Amino acid sequence: MRVITVGLGDRSYDVVIEDGILDRAAAHLGRFATGRPFTVITDETVAQAQWPRLKAALDKAGIGAEAIVLPAGESTKSWSHLEHLLDQLLLREVERGDHIIALGGGVIGDLVGFAASILKRGCHFIQIPTTLLSQVDSSVGGKTAINARAGKNMVGSFHQPALVLIDPTVLDTLDPREVRAGYAEVVKYGLIGDPEFFLWCETLGHRLLEGDSDARAYAIGASVAAKAAIVGEDERETSGRRALLNLGHTFGHALEAETGFSSLLLHGEGVAAGMALAFRYSAVRGLCSVEDAARVTAHLRNVGLPYDLASAGITASGATLVAHMLHDKKRTGGTLPFLLARGIGQTYLDKTVELAEVEHFLDADQAG
Repeated sequence: MRVITVGLGDRSYDVVIEDGILDRAAAHLGRFATGRPFTVITDETVAQAQWPRLKAALDKAGIGAEAIVLPAGESTKSWSHLEHLLDQLLLREVERGDHIIALGGGVIGDLVGFAASILKRGCHFIQIPTTLLSQVDSSVGGKTAINARAGKNMVGSFHQPALVLIDPTVLDTLDPREVRAGYAEVVKYGLIGDPEFFLWCETLGHRLLEGDSDARAYAIGASVAAKAAIVGEDERETSGRRALLNLGHTFGHALEAETGFSSLLLHGEGVAAGMALAFRYSAVRGLCSVEDAARVTAHLRNVGLPYDLASAGITASGATLVAHMLHDKKRTGGTLPFLLARGIGQTYLDKTVELAEVEHFLDADQAG
């Protein structure tokens, strides 16, 4: 077992990582029990794969739990599903002092966290992430949101969980594509500030993708520790430190928007291509070496992740992709900040990027 604390004063919480923790969840959830059943929100896929394990663990300890099952997929992060979820929680008379449980990937975690933040002006929630991407990124840090017509995660709030339970064994039930997509966020931590971790990814990351338990535990722990440190310093992105976690996301969200935020391009796949684009754009601007950009591209290609527009299935022009970027929620004063790099492990926030230059770069990169 590894316990990592996200230090936020009286709102601090633990992230507990252990193989099989789902089957022993009662030992960690019991202190939040009120005598009434826990409400667990999950999706149709996870309801079949993991909900029976959690239910059995709680039943064995005499702790009641009832599930609300939502459709799987990005489209569930919507106004209609938020309204449905809130109605269901109110029908169950969830109180402000209760802890609702998000059992699922990033979609469920984001939706449930947002619902918890606004239900009766705020109730508590617990994250039990079931995808690699949610385990290493979205379940930690308190960012919650739903999507809107204008773009991804445009409506949301900061609302920290009370506890995060991570069971790497749940990854055994995932499609390999989902695991690869989550691995992009693992690589991200090396690229933003830890070149030695990126070297580990280059040399041993394939073991994680092959299901090696030691590699999974190490990568998840290293990723969560890196994110916890950043969130502890800059919870709401006020200093710019937390913005580093968005490496690849400005490019990546534009690619996702072009595919309609569909299964044609998973979020992690968009981030992977976005990180490679960010490094190649940094090299074009003379910020980092061509060799560093090539290393990033090569590693993503070697593990089967998208590394350019073509491998992401994108044929749109630079102008079209930049138009998607104009809806980015990080845009302020007409300026869109980009995460660029001076080298591997040397990511920084640049607020001087001209979108016309980005458009030209994307067209040139696509042309090869």
